[in-house]
Amino acid sequence: MAQVSMTVRMDAGLKAAFDELCAQFGMSVNTAMNIFAKAVVRERAIPFEIKAAKGDVTTRGMEAFKVIRAQAENGQLPDMTLDEINEEIRLSRSGK
Repeated sequence: MAQVSMTVRMDAGLKAAFDELCAQFGMSVNTAMNIFAKAVVRERAIPFEIKAAKGDVTTRGMEAFKVIRAQAENGQLPDMTLDEINEEIRLSRSGK
């Protein structure tokens, strides 16, 4: 099969760390990239989960919490019993 060349741009620090790790695995960066490409083609998917950084979710969650806390402190939330709160949580978790 014919070989082709490919150029990948990345941060210099990331490249150095990747080079070092590949060397520890006993393979070249070229071999690691070929393993990755073959896995993507074989599985027809990226072979790992891609998701937002934790900080983004945590920040949004804290912002929502602060808004609700301020509403509660100002008496803007209805009084609810513990059973009603638990039912709200149950419904939220079940997606209904």
